[in-house]
Amino acid sequence: MSSKKMGRPPSDKPKSKTIEIRVDEEIMSKLDASAEQLKTTRSDIVRKGIEKVYDELQK
Repeated sequence: MSSKKMGRPPSDKPKSKTIEIRVDEEIMSKLDASAEQLKTTRSDIVRKGIEKVYDELQK
């Protein structure tokens, strides 16, 4: 039997930080609809939003 570890390989950018936000039902519905349409996660949508705002501020 192989001695290799099973599972996911280590990430180049591990996501070790967490944030918690409060949103109303409308924002949560928009977040869920966006994630479903893009076939991704809520977290990924939030990350993309942060990147988009940051990029706009750098212009």
